Amino acid sequence: MHVLAIVSQKGGTGKSTLAFSLAVAAEEQGLRTSIIDIDPQGTTKKWYSRREAETGPEVNALSVNQLEAAMPLLRKQGVQLVIIDTPGADTPGVTAAIQLADLCLIPARPSVADIEASAPTVSAIHRLGKPFSYVLNQCPPGRSIRTTDAFRVLQLTGAVASTPLALRADHMDALATGQGVTERDPNSKAAGEIRELLTWTLNRIEGKPHGQKQTRVA
Repeated sequence: MHVLAIVSQKGGTGKSTLAFSLAVAAEEQGLRTSIIDIDPQGTTKKWYSRREAETGPEVNALSVNQLEAAMPLLRKQGVQLVIIDTPGADTPGVTAAIQLADLCLIPARPSVADIEASAPTVSAIHRLGKPFSYVLNQCPPGRSIRTTDAFRVLQLTGAVASTPLALRADHMDALATGQGVTERDPNSKAAGEIRELLTWTLNRIEGKPHGQKQTRVA
């Protein structure tokens, strides 16, 4: 069972939309997936309450005290991928999620403010000795010098996923309807980006070469 923690001490970076769309895409690829929502705002849990599909990932809203104990139970249930959606603040829950993770994803918008704000998160991850990668999120659609520059900066400061995610209405529409973007419109650019990011992430967790590539900037 793999554990992916989506962490950032800056709010508004798209942690929750990333969590549920990756989880839906993973289920579509045959991976039994569970989301754990430890964010008091409960965005992912509310998304799940609006969900009408009978298939897809389950979502459990847990406290930090329940997090570690949940892992063996999920493994016993046959869960193959756990995605932890964390608060946008420095809390014991974030630390616990990092400790349990096989990989931490740090979503950041392509701005100096977001990259600088991620420094405490990166410090915490380094302190706990866990692997991590940035993922550029909410980028301007199409080729953008802002995205390209941010990608190059993040290559120097740490790993960065090869697939940036553009700011697209599909993500907000999926949030409103309890879907992942791959369900909302399977042929959309947003769906393609999420699938590519999922592949990159799983390869990185499993130590496959593709997980180290950093080649595509859109």
